[in-house]
Amino acid sequence: MKSAIVTPERTNDVRTRDRVSRLLLERGPLTAVDLASLLGMSSAGVRRHLDALLAQGRVDERESPARANRGRGRPARRYALSEQGRAGFPHAYDDLALAALRHIAASEGAEAVARFTAERVAGLEERCRDAMDTAAADGPEHPLARAEALAEALTREGYAASASAIAAGGQLCQHHCPVAHVAAEFPQLCEAETQVIGRLVGTHVQRLATIAHGDGVCTTYIPPTPPSRPHRRTSI
Repeated sequence: MKSAIVTPERTNDVRTRDRVSRLLLERGPLTAVDLASLLGMSSAGVRRHLDALLAQGRVDERESPARANRGRGRPARRYALSEQGRAGFPHAYDDLALAALRHIAASEGAEAVARFTAERVAGLEERCRDAMDTAAADGPEHPLARAEALAEALTREGYAASASAIAAGGQLCQHHCPVAHVAAEFPQLCEAETQVIGRLVGTHVQRLATIAHGDGVCTTYIPPTPPSRPHRRTSI
């Protein structure tokens, strides 16, 4: 059997497709024009790579939401990572973790699962709080400012997060979930993580969408209310 010859052109194609995948992971669904602008390439060149990713099952094609000012013509197609495409990025849990949680649920019940997930996110909360405090010693007081600092901390944890202001508050978006496969079966992980986000930004938040439930991005709404600054827990 002849082995495939790895040429510089083939290597460049792989790298470009990895860059396309990373952008779709970090930014969510994008059009070929969006990707071309971000990559500094022609739309035709990007579409060639998108066709290859579609053929590999790493990307899904979607129709853009209709807009009143779009005008005539075919709606722009948007591309998003498929479940297979997401699987190519690191995940913190595997089948063994699922089996362990199933055992806990079967032998000790839902409350034991809730305790386990709370303990699991406690470490994440402490690391993010430390990173946020390091970024600003006094800590930004407004929840939206804290959300931006939290997004940077979560990105370092593998969540590819971003924060932005919207008309009625703000939102925190996590474009990757390291525990998505487990959270799909045990939503207690998402619930515990939402509580952590609320404590870290200093106000009540609302989870609007999750990757674990089939959405493209985990989205958390942050209302524009003055926060009571979260206090660091002290051990006794």
